[in-house]
Amino acid sequence: MTVHDLHSQTGTVWRGNGTNVLRYFPTQALNFAFKDTFKQMFGFKKSEQFGLWVLGNIASGAAAGASSSVFVYSLDYARTRLSADGKSSAKGGQRQFSGLIDVYRQTLRADGVVGLYRGFVPSVVGICVYRGLYFGGYDTIRDTLLVGNLRGNFAASFAVGWMCTTGAALAAYPLDTIRRRMMMTSGEKVQYRSFIEAGRHIVAKEGVRSLFAGAGANVLRGVAGAGVLSLYDKFQELAWGKVYQAGSG
Repeated sequence: MTVHDLHSQTGTVWRGNGTNVLRYFPTQALNFAFKDTFKQMFGFKKSEQFGLWVLGNIASGAAAGASSSVFVYSLDYARTRLSADGKSSAKGGQRQFSGLIDVYRQTLRADGVVGLYRGFVPSVVGICVYRGLYFGGYDTIRDTLLVGNLRGNFAASFAVGWMCTTGAALAAYPLDTIRRRMMMTSGEKVQYRSFIEAGRHIVAKEGVRSLFAGAGANVLRGVAGAGVLSLYDKFQELAWGKVYQAGSG
């Protein structure tokens, strides 16, 4: 079967991808806007309060991720449901949703607004871990180690970004697995009283390794995350002549 045949018969190749694109750009814009705002609010100086400066970098990243999630979580939910729906139909199952609007319509009818935020708590916890290490780790390592000839070096920034993206993704991945599992129960009888109970249930039935199923693909996706960080720095350098570093003095 060719790719064209697969797409024409099942529509699963890009199912949910349009929603992912719709979600991605506002998510990144909000993350960077919130991160710079929170970093300026903390305002710790590296030369005077190094420990607090590092914690401020991590906290500003975590707060940015949590704040952004409030606005874009329902799109992430819809993307997850559409993707799973496509995989199910590819295996001979019946498609549950006709598209993005239908996901919202059916979820609101079955569960109300709460249904669109099923799995929100583990998502926010996971996002705080991920964005805290992603932004905080990158800003800390960049401003501490990328000095002298390495300052402004795109390749060095990209390497640091990939390392931070990969580490952050692996640290937060178990929570992401739990979040996706809880999302898939929307519209059904509540199966888990909390994300902790959901995690215990998954580990008891499938083992700890199941929490990291698919994590390898995330390592490859880290290239995109690293590119966003290094390109954002390069954009600031071209636009304002320097990388914005609130509280880095």
